Amino acid sequence: MKAPVDFSQSLRAVSQSLGLSRHAVGKLIELGFVAPVKARGKAWKFSFQDLVLLRSAHELRAARIPTRQILQALRQLRASLPEAQPLQGMRITAEGDRVTVRLGDAQWEPQTGQFVLDLQVASGDDSALRFLPRPHEPAVDAATLDARFAKAQALEETSPEAAKALYRRILKDDPSYAHAYLNLGFMLCESGRCDAAAALYEDGVRFCADDPLMHFNQAVAREGIGDVDGALASYEEALRLQPDLLDAHRNAALLCAQVGKQQMAIRHFSAFRRLQRT
Repeated sequence: MKAPVDFSQSLRAVSQSLGLSRHAVGKLIELGFVAPVKARGKAWKFSFQDLVLLRSAHELRAARIPTRQILQALRQLRASLPEAQPLQGMRITAEGDRVTVRLGDAQWEPQTGQFVLDLQVASGDDSALRFLPRPHEPAVDAATLDARFAKAQALEETSPEAAKALYRRILKDDPSYAHAYLNLGFMLCESGRCDAAAALYEDGVRFCADDPLMHFNQAVAREGIGDVDGALASYEEALRLQPDLLDAHRNAALLCAQVGKQQMAIRHFSAFRRLQRT
């Protein structure tokens, strides 16, 4: 499963793929944080920047930030920004139980307006205070990473090797950039290199443990190398994080049926049919 630059999807499909409720996605549209346009029929057309912001909201939910708090913080952030303020390069993250926003070198809490000092305090053997940078910070800024990601996606059809190299460069600079894992792993599986994809997703789930799509894609790659138990474990983890992930129920049901795990197959098929009706 990969994140496209620009695509038409129903509100339900986007909310399912990102692990957000339809209410939350609808509120983000209402607040103006995402601005999809109506395509033909009932489908919405979401831009790449829309997906980046929706993914940020998903990551806050994965960090156990309540939906009401996320929406309140985003509403206050939108109200405090100038009309022409671009959202590109802005990152919305969780710091413990707080929602924080990073833009360039600045980081602040939208609910209070207070800036966050991006340093940690540690004591050495001499009891003197030392300031240490936060771990796992991207080596380059978010806007540069997002631009590279968009370029890599544009290269997938015409220059797939260049696209793969660019995805790997993104992950070198920011090992927590989930979309790069998803797209690169998808390309590897498409070219028959499920073993390489499975190895890639090992890093993906280490840095993005709360991303259900990372576990789903890992399951697909593990299926491709014949690791049935590993694939089922990954599907189960994806469903633990996002119980309404339709494709995970379907794939797990089919795999269970193939290996004779009838009770598990029935459970997943039942969940799949129930979700199809909603």
